[in-house]
Order: sequence, then structure tokens, then C-alpha cells
Amino acid sequence: MTNLTIAGAALADGSRTDLHIADGRLVAEAPSGAERIDADGLVALPGLVDLHTHLREPGREDTETVESGSRAAARGGFTCVHAMANTQPVTDTAEKAEHVLDLGRAAGLVQVVPVGAITKGLAGTELAELGLMHDSRAGVNVFSDDGVCVMDAGIMRRAFEWVSRFGGLLAQHAQDSNLAGPGACCHEGELSGRLGLPGWPPVAESVIIARDVQLAEATGSRLHVCHVSTSEGVEVIRWAKARGIAVTAEVTPHHLLLTTSELAGYDTTYKVNPPLRTDEHVESLRAALADGTIDTVGTDHAPHAAHDKDHAFVDARPGMLGLEQALAVVMETMAERLDWAGIADRMSIAPARIGGVAGQGRPLAVGEPANLVLVDPERRTTVDRAASASRSRNNPYHGRSLPDPVELTLFRGRITHRR
Repeated sequence: MTNLTIAGAALADGSRTDLHIADGRLVAEAPSGAERIDADGLVALPGLVDLHTHLREPGREDTETVESGSRAAARGGFTCVHAMANTQPVTDTAEKAEHVLDLGRAAGLVQVVPVGAITKGLAGTELAELGLMHDSRAGVNVFSDDGVCVMDAGIMRRAFEWVSRFGGLLAQHAQDSNLAGPGACCHEGELSGRLGLPGWPPVAESVIIARDVQLAEATGSRLHVCHVSTSEGVEVIRWAKARGIAVTAEVTPHHLLLTTSELAGYDTTYKVNPPLRTDEHVESLRAALADGTIDTVGTDHAPHAAHDKDHAFVDARPGMLGLEQALAVVMETMAERLDWAGIADRMSIAPARIGGVAGQGRPLAVGEPANLVLVDPERRTTVDRAASASRSRNNPYHGRSLPDPVELTLFRGRITHRR
């Protein structure tokens, strides 16, 4: 931990202040011997929180480790990430969740929150140890089979009933495999037909969301919809919220910026699940994030080795890097719709609340943990995938001019990234 004074920073509400940090917390006065950082022209936000990160450890340390993923997160301004369960082996027991927790603590760069699997081995046939994972040292509160959809409605209902006992959250990868099977890799439409790629129709997302919001209502439980990508999905979520159902949702940076046009050259960097959509869907997602129908930005950071991407498009692994450019993409795509308070809400306050993470997404006020990111609103750069802290290079923003906002990240008073 470092004693600091961040002088003259603008807060999300537009006010300017000096932020004093000592012993990992924000304090009222400058501590003795504090380093002074001139923050004139910079914005201080609560540290960013990601509900949807793939850290690949254990099992695929060649593509990412908890340490390397945490470093990428810190570079992106994050102080907390939720590590998805589709590791090898799957995080479906208390012991495995505690292992991920310990890896995150050893890295010490961000708070790593283990996400438990809903079903054993992500097989969709038998519930994982939901209660034991929650009661363990890991305190698992979010459960997801992300990467695959829990297709069995009966299994999903029992999972909702289980987690409702302790206020847990089910995060669903909404993809009806009868409508968009394992080979589906391109938004269904004129382009998928022209390219000869198996189509992924929007209805495959919305029908699962419709089923699951009703299951959440029937069981008095909570649903979080991962990586919403369609206007149809947005409308179902809007309907469910109007009905008072406890549903939240996220959108990825890549679904806010990129469209199906990227697929014309069969570049597997742009293969992702759910797939990139058309301009009309992108506009719906931006509008929904602005009006709060979509609550958060979740990166779905999905590192892959070059040999996993170096295949024909239909055979390549789906997924993109997301942590380091997430804030940049939100600034680029939502500049006219979200002010700094809105960005702080969607990328810090709301995800911390949804995930039930204490000490994250908190106001930058005296007594609060010193989890914050210092942002330069004006700086831009051309993204270079070779400069990533990730072990993988499947960065969809390579070569693009984007904001380059993160000057400094503080996690519990420790500088974890500094330009």
C-alpha cells in the first residue's frame, strides 16, 4: 500500500477534490510523506468491476493465468473481476472455488471472485455443489455454466430454488442449442448465407431469456443475462423488468462497437459467441445500456492461443480479449449517452451490487477502500495487441484508434497500474 494524494481530480459528478490515501483507504487529510499526483484534467472513478471474465487457470495457463489476467484487468482500470467457471477442471466444487480464490489473492492485483458452475462439469444434467460453494471460504454467490446454456428447464428451476435460499445469482448464457447449435458462428441473415457460415438467429437468445425470467419469477430468485446481443433479448428483459422480475443483464464492449461487417474476411479474431450482430442490434444495445435496461458492461474477456484461432472460421475457438480496452470502447460508443456518473454506474457500482461484492463500486469518500481508476478523457492511441498484458493476442481492437484512458489503478491503496 502507498500513501498518496491525488490532487485536483474531477469526480463522476463533476466536482473537483483532492483524494488522500493511507493504509488502503481514503482519508480526510494528506498522510505524512504522501506521494503527490497532479490529477488536473483527469477523472477519478470507483475501480471497475467485471462480472464476466475468463482467466483460464487452472487448465489453460498457456492462454492466461490468474496473474496475467489480473494484470490485464488492472491496466483496464478494474479492481475486481469475476472468474468464470469453465476452467479445466470446471469450478464446480468448494475446493476448486477456493483454489481460484487463493490464486487471485496470491496475484494481489485485483479482487478475483470465483464464479461457480451451475451444473457438474457444465454438462447440464446434475446440479453442482451450489450450497457448499457458497458456504466455503470462496463465498460463491454467482453461478454460471457460461460457454454453454443450461438447456434443461427443470435443472434451471432447481438451481433457482437452491440459490434463492442464500440470495445467490444465476448468470445464464442464453443460447437455445436447438435453434443455434454448437456450429452456429455468424448472425443469421444475408451475410451468413453469403459466407456459407452456420447461422445464429436472434430468437435463440430471446427464447431462453423469456424462459428464465419466468423461472426466476416463479422461484423468487435472481437472473443475470450474460452478453446480451440482440434487440429481441433487450425487449424481453425490458418486459421482465416492467413486471418486477429480478433480472439484470450485461453487454460486452465488442457488441457495442463491432458488427457483422468484420466477418467478411473470415478473420477468426472476430469469432465470438454470441456472434457479432448487425447495426440495428448494436443500436438497440447502446440504447438499452443508456436507459438502464442493460445494467452493466461485462467484458467476456476470453483469451485464446494462436493455434486455437488458426483454423477455418467454423472450427476456430470463439472469444476475444476485452479487459484492457473495455473502458475505451464504452467511452467511444456511449459518449453522447452516458456521462461519467453513468459510466461509473454501469462499470463499477451496478456490477458490484449485482455480484454482492463488498468494498467494490463504492463512492470515493473518506473511510471507503481505495479502489479507484484515474482516467484521462482526452488521450487516444492505436491499439497494439503485442502490448497486451494478457498471454493471448486475440484482440479485436488491434490497429484501431481508441481512447487510451487509464492513467492509474489503485486496488486497496496499492498502485496496480501506472502509465
